[in-house]
Amino acid sequence: MVFSQPEQIKLILKMTDIKVPAVGESISEVTLVKWLKKDGDYVNRDELLCELESEKATFELNAEQAGILHIKAQEGATLAIGDLACTIDETAEKPAGSAPATPAKAEKAAAPAAPKEEKPAAAAPAADVKATPVAHAIMADKQVKAGEVKGSGSKGRIMKQDVLDAIAHPGRKGGDAAFGREERRDKMSNLRKTVSRRLVEAKNSTAMLTTFNEVDMTRIMDIRKQYKDTFKEAHGVNLGFMSFFAKACSTALQEWPAVNAYIDGDSIIYHDYCDISIAVSAPKGLVVPIIRNAESLSMADLERKVVELAKKARDNKLTPDEMTGGTFTITNGGVFGSLMSTPIINIPQSAILGMHKIQDRPMAINGKVEIRPMMYVALSYDHRIIDGRESVGFLVRVKELLENPEYMLFGHDPVKTLLEL
Repeated sequence: MVFSQPEQIKLILKMTDIKVPAVGESISEVTLVKWLKKDGDYVNRDELLCELESEKATFELNAEQAGILHIKAQEGATLAIGDLACTIDETAEKPAGSAPATPAKAEKAAAPAAPKEEKPAAAAPAADVKATPVAHAIMADKQVKAGEVKGSGSKGRIMKQDVLDAIAHPGRKGGDAAFGREERRDKMSNLRKTVSRRLVEAKNSTAMLTTFNEVDMTRIMDIRKQYKDTFKEAHGVNLGFMSFFAKACSTALQEWPAVNAYIDGDSIIYHDYCDISIAVSAPKGLVVPIIRNAESLSMADLERKVVELAKKARDNKLTPDEMTGGTFTITNGGVFGSLMSTPIINIPQSAILGMHKIQDRPMAINGKVEIRPMMYVALSYDHRIIDGRESVGFLVRVKELLENPEYMLFGHDPVKTLLEL
């Protein structure tokens, strides 16, 4: 058998090719975001090499063998599925003093503990800063930190005028021009491209309309205050707001099936289950991981799932399967201070519920004015499949369940259930 010269070299050196794996049926290319190892580094088997980003999620490549890493694709490059990312020379000897091989899973398990031990570095005392005596005296007197001043002297030495400028313009980094006109251009990530495309598609392909209501959050807040410690002790997770909303929406979706359906050509696809997407703001953009069969989960299970998915989103660890599907979406703009908004439908779904900031407002209760914690809620829906009666009926039902959480257990007033009314 005759081998070509590159093949002969590969056989002699025992080079292992690390290629971009298939990550989903609809994904044909990915972006190489960052190398976690340098070219020429010795890597252990299963060690993380680089981060790749598809239009749906971020994932990592692991070393299939131990050896010397040879990088073939550069950061920022767009790679097709099956393209060569790097090679590993298995014949290379392990350098003396190298750390023993550590399984990737063990590294991940140990990672969360690190931030707890880290403490923010204390600001360097003014005495250690390269500053003139006069500048140093002014900084000490006015309590100006070294990081707030940019030195204009030799080798970054802080001068008197530098400190005076920092005091006069506290909102501006030291040394920056008062009316700067700098610009920078960043390449749009695959995830941001997908979000942009889908939002425009949702606006252009649906007959979107939004209906509003408001919810008195008194009962829920009282329940959380009374049972939060007991709940955490029993279930190991905090009792938040999202579990109440997911539970209420699951009940209302089963009563108003059109809100839980979507259009497919000339057909309407109805779902007998509630796969609720939760909109999460991740470092690289908005993602919507899914809580499968939310209607069958307990409050504790819902809270655990929300925490799990939110953590994965922050760490860019969500898989395409965890964001594919979904029959209804909940988004919470209230965490950013939003008082009211019109959320955009997450196609092909037909509706999305927007939560907002809880704000004390005067309300008329039994002929008297009382201050109550109120939240505006918004339901954006596709009017092609959901009529006004269904959209308003769904939102009123969600409001009723949230204001009377005990209804979520029976679906109706417990007293009427007891009396079989």
